[in-house]
Amino acid sequence: MSENIREIPYNYTSYSDREIVIRFLGEDAWDDMNVLRTQRRTGRSARMLFEILGDLWVVERNVFLRNDLLHNQKRRQQMFRRHYDRLARITEGASDNPRAQKMAACTSRMLEDFYGWFDNEPARRKKARKAFAKHTHPNNVHFDAYTLAHHATDATDWRHHAPFCVVTPNSAEELPGLIRATAELELVVIPRGGGTGLCGGSVPLSNNAVIINVEKLDQISPISTADIGNKGEVATITAGAGAVTGKVMEASQPHVFATDPTSLWACTIGGNVASNAGGKHAVIWGTCVDNLLSWKMVTPQGNWLEVERINHNMGKVHDEASVEFRLTHTDSISGHKISEEKLVIAGNMFRKEGLGKDVTRKAMGGLPGVQKEGTDGFVVEATFVLHRAFDVTRTVCCEFFGQELSDATKAMVKIKHHVDALEGAHLEGLEHFDEKYVKAIEYISKSPRREAPRVVLLIDVSGDDEHAVGKACADICRITSHGNGEGFVATSEADRKRFWGDRGRMAAIAKHTRAFKMNEDVVIPLDRLSEYNDYVEHLNIDNSILNKKDAIEAISAYLADARTRISGNRLETSDLNLEDDPYLTEKLDHCITLLSETREKWCRLLKGMDEPAWEVAHFLEGIKYKRSEPLFRVIQRSALRISYREEVEKPLCDMLRGHDLLIEGVKKAHKKALSSRIVVATHMHAGDGNVHTNIPVNSNDYSMMKKAHRVVEKVMAKAVELGGVISGEHGIGITKLEYMDKGLLQETADYLKRVDPDHLFNRGKLMPDTDLSLSYTPSFNLLEMESMILEAADLSDLSEAISPCLRCGKCKPVCNTHFPRANMLYSPRNKIQASGAMIEAFLYESQTGSGISFEQFEGMQDIADHCTICHKCESPCPVNIDFGEVTEKMRALLKDKGQARFNLGSKLSLLFLTLQNPNAVRFMREAVIRWGYAGHRMLNRLGKMGGLVKAEPAASRNLEGVQAQVINFIERPLPALKAGTARQKLGIESSDKNMIPVLRDPNKSNGRAVFYFPGCGSERLFSEVGLATQAMLFDLGVNVVLPPSYLCCGYPSTASGDHERGDQISYDNRVLFHRIRNALSYLDFEAVIVSCGTCYDQLTKYELEQVFPDAPLIDIHEYLMEQGVKSESVTGAEYMYHVPCHSPLKRHGTKAAIEMLLGEDAVKSEDCCGEAGTLAVAQPAIAGKIRMRKEEQMQLAKAQLPGEGEQKILTSCPSCLQGLSRLEGVTGVEADYIVVELVKHLHGEEWQKEFIQKVKNGGIERVLM
Repeated sequence: MSENIREIPYNYTSYSDREIVIRFLGEDAWDDMNVLRTQRRTGRSARMLFEILGDLWVVERNVFLRNDLLHNQKRRQQMFRRHYDRLARITEGASDNPRAQKMAACTSRMLEDFYGWFDNEPARRKKARKAFAKHTHPNNVHFDAYTLAHHATDATDWRHHAPFCVVTPNSAEELPGLIRATAELELVVIPRGGGTGLCGGSVPLSNNAVIINVEKLDQISPISTADIGNKGEVATITAGAGAVTGKVMEASQPHVFATDPTSLWACTIGGNVASNAGGKHAVIWGTCVDNLLSWKMVTPQGNWLEVERINHNMGKVHDEASVEFRLTHTDSISGHKISEEKLVIAGNMFRKEGLGKDVTRKAMGGLPGVQKEGTDGFVVEATFVLHRAFDVTRTVCCEFFGQELSDATKAMVKIKHHVDALEGAHLEGLEHFDEKYVKAIEYISKSPRREAPRVVLLIDVSGDDEHAVGKACADICRITSHGNGEGFVATSEADRKRFWGDRGRMAAIAKHTRAFKMNEDVVIPLDRLSEYNDYVEHLNIDNSILNKKDAIEAISAYLADARTRISGNRLETSDLNLEDDPYLTEKLDHCITLLSETREKWCRLLKGMDEPAWEVAHFLEGIKYKRSEPLFRVIQRSALRISYREEVEKPLCDMLRGHDLLIEGVKKAHKKALSSRIVVATHMHAGDGNVHTNIPVNSNDYSMMKKAHRVVEKVMAKAVELGGVISGEHGIGITKLEYMDKGLLQETADYLKRVDPDHLFNRGKLMPDTDLSLSYTPSFNLLEMESMILEAADLSDLSEAISPCLRCGKCKPVCNTHFPRANMLYSPRNKIQASGAMIEAFLYESQTGSGISFEQFEGMQDIADHCTICHKCESPCPVNIDFGEVTEKMRALLKDKGQARFNLGSKLSLLFLTLQNPNAVRFMREAVIRWGYAGHRMLNRLGKMGGLVKAEPAASRNLEGVQAQVINFIERPLPALKAGTARQKLGIESSDKNMIPVLRDPNKSNGRAVFYFPGCGSERLFSEVGLATQAMLFDLGVNVVLPPSYLCCGYPSTASGDHERGDQISYDNRVLFHRIRNALSYLDFEAVIVSCGTCYDQLTKYELEQVFPDAPLIDIHEYLMEQGVKSESVTGAEYMYHVPCHSPLKRHGTKAAIEMLLGEDAVKSEDCCGEAGTLAVAQPAIAGKIRMRKEEQMQLAKAQLPGEGEQKILTSCPSCLQGLSRLEGVTGVEADYIVVELVKHLHGEEWQKEFIQKVKNGGIERVLM
């Protein structure tokens, strides 16, 4: 086999050529290929076959390319001619070679199958859509590339096949029919929730899988009580399979919902049940199965099955001698009961004895649904018992230092046993992470020590007795100190949340390997954790030495090559500086000798790792050690350091001083070798011994992947050897199947054969004979190796921005365009997964010469449209990806390529916002904006009369195409705009760009001044906002300096993708601000004021501190708060508030501003209003879906108000004011600006008229620049 394992083109995956050939042609073909490629005559044929395979492999795995070829016959015919031309040449060259003839025949059959798919697929899709449409809306059946792409994998990024289609049912009642239809079509069902699985459980293993996404089934019932048997009545909660776990936890308060995995804000209840999820609270209340009271399923036969726990013990199932369940089967068509049976399972069937977690016993005594990973039916709803929250909870953070890692492990186990034995105190959470994670998440130590901790523990101690809890925390700190550590106790909720915040960023460990890692979660008996940690540390030391050895070998080869080139021609020696150093040959000989001796030493240390240290005493001079102490212990406690820097790099650099190119070559060789180093990092749910063992891997590095796989094998074997199991909560899926106990696997297979004999559900999973060797993962590293092509296609920045994504889904709950009930699954994670495939499609089409397909640009436009650029996704992301910035890059790319979709409404809006000429602004505002808004209100009335606009929001009616755009556009009427801009009303509108208007009260003003940047919305559109801001500043007696003319901050242009225009606006504004400051140097500027969030965000990039020193950028509301402005408590008014996506209230927040300025409490209304700048006019169907969720949230907030007076919703963004005003008709809640509401309370309803009069009566100073 060639040393180059990737000669097949367009292969940006973890596959080598071998796997590709086997996937398409079989194992025998690979053997034939290796013979043919070495022969002179047939080697060319082998290369042509590789070209064909490259095309087929990229098209098979990339649904954007595949769908494009399916819809574009011309492109398909071009590929067809290219392939059959190569086949003809291969056949011609194989005329007298039986092996080559065999390969040609195999290639012919392969191409026949490949093109046969395109011939048959339209009919298959049509048939499936028709069958599924009998049970759900046709728009819930998805064959589009975007949806198929992000359903092809889960959080692992392992893949096997893309799904045939994705179905998103509206309700659980649709599922039985869909299951039966899938069976009739001879397809496979794969249930899927949040897609956060860490074992590939929902990854399709064939090309006939129908993934049914249940995120729409997100209903959460109110808390209710239920009689559970001996324990009497307890609180319970019921949630649909698609309900996000974090939201169920919120709805459960003040009780405790105990199933709380780290992915709780992305995962769903159905997945929690199917995987038997655990989490922080598992240490005290167990995993999902321990907390389930009942659950409802759809069986493979398409009927209902309800499972009920009898006599729940409110504790862990394995503590019971036996556990009873009632299983009730019901016909889904007639509703008649089919059967009822009682299932009794011994408590020890659930977990291996002595372990707190164990999800390897899949059969679980025949209990349906739980822990089955979607292989025996479809969980649609579950009811959980809730636990009473303790009165007191404290969080202890323990940081361990020094070299004896075993001290931390021993202390951790001692803490667990100690607190378990205490009265009145309980461990509610006990989490651990090691020094690899300390570094990866950039953990900030709480200790004053100069070194970083090597181990960190996070512990929740709870109870009803504050004294008992406090004593337990003190004991924990004492035990920690004995293990060379320090303990820190958090008592306030804010401090506790901050302590636990680090735990949510563990996924960042894989950032440096482009977000790919092997993620294992073994369970180890507590008393043997120290042995396991030592074993992991042993593996890390072994792999570190092996990596250093690889580096030495690479450097030796590099220097040996340089040594041989010394006697070569001038071109060969140009980088060796021979004329300057005639002794270079001798120096290189010394370097190579040093490397050889160091390699020999390190190999001896590696070989003697488990031997007594005295056997390598000559390497341990000056080091103290016990005679019986193994060498491993000496290295583990850092008494002996094996240092590449000290032993290799420093002496080499000394010997090669003056030869910078050689030194650079040495460093490059080391860096390349270092990138392949295997590192094993651990964090754990320490209370139940569940150790997450992660190995970040570069998926493009075939050798590294193989090494990591061998390390995983060792880890799994060690876990079992220590009396543990291979998984505690992640599940088995495709990543752990080969390590499963064969007896347990056969037991599971027997169970599945009984309940699902046709293997309809998740076929191939949890089966002993499943071949998973052809699973693969895409590689951003390989994509980026095509840097020249990426740069030529302007894709480099885009690829680099999204490549660190960890697929954890933590961005989903904050994303405005992820709203499953409206068929909108555009979370940043999903968009990034699709974008990766799209970049690959761009790259492929750029190389084939056929040009980038219009359909690929359409796909990118679709993703770019589904973003409000709110930037909220950056905060929860462990690797700080801001998809708002990614969207700006996409829009800029589309514009540069001339592929940006033209939209008249968007163009007119941007034109209006960026105009500066007063006459043009006045004309646009009156003729286009005001009359356009009036026309829109008329269309809304006509739509209601014609039945297009209904009580049910258009977003929930499954509309599509032009109909969806039109109805969503007219559904909510635009507000009536008042005549005139703020400048017009004040009489300061001027065409002279050198005239600075300054507003000041002659009776109050002095040298104090503020610069007010009104922006577009507060000045041109909603003039009352700009006027109210200026009125309040005027009343304070400060000089209010305004720009000479209408200005835009530049954000609208930048957000639309026109970076050049946005940058030019920003530059021009900065120049203007400098001129203003110089002209008014006699004024003491104390602040730069804005009344718009996007203006605030854009102005932060202006480096205003250089223009207006000591004048911070601040929102008008927070400036007024700092000036002590407030009104008396407003009687009769009830407020809710809306926080804009770009909130300008950065210091105190909206709620605090309302409470201080208006003297009233306010209820928060969550989510985006849907206006999002020009989104509502450019993409009304998308905006309508976002708006529908906002309407729901406003009704929820409204229900929290007393309902006794006038109700208003206040905001601080002009665009949001417009969006909220459009909802007044359906919510009955008036929208207004906080500062406008304030000025009304302080100066009455006639405030505007009075203010304008004051300004016109000597309140304006005009300064010429």
